[in-house]
Amino acid sequence: MSRFRKEGKKAVPGVSTASLPDIIFMLLFFFMVTTVMRETELLVKVNPSSAKEVQKLEKKNLVSFIYIGEPTQTKLGTNTRIQLNDAFGTVNDIPNFIALEREARDEVDRKFLTTSLKVDKATKMGIVTDIKQELRKVGAFKINYTVSEQKDEN
Repeated sequence: MSRFRKEGKKAVPGVSTASLPDIIFMLLFFFMVTTVMRETELLVKVNPSSAKEVQKLEKKNLVSFIYIGEPTQTKLGTNTRIQLNDAFGTVNDIPNFIALEREARDEVDRKFLTTSLKVDKATKMGIVTDIKQELRKVGAFKINYTVSEQKDEN
């Protein structure tokens, strides 16, 4: 007859961490792909007008945005302001803004640069006309208005 004996308590085997780096890199890759980086922080309120026929821009990396509207913070007043990238500007700052935007692009892509105006509904057209005149003076003829798509109400 054989005799069965227990030789002390057996330890629980440890958890294998061999696949942990794979899981970490998979999560990192997932968040890198799905995260959208905000380019600029809006300092003005922009509630764009709506339009029935809209087109999406093909190359968004060739678009420079000018935001026009009332400041989001009330301590900055209620007058219409112009935002160029992350700072407030004036109509006189637009030539420098366009020059910097052109310098940031490849020389081949500079002729395809589009200036998009994101204008609040309540903004008076006088300031928009002044901005368009300055854009014409510096040769930025491709101007786009950003609007929201109007929904059909059937």
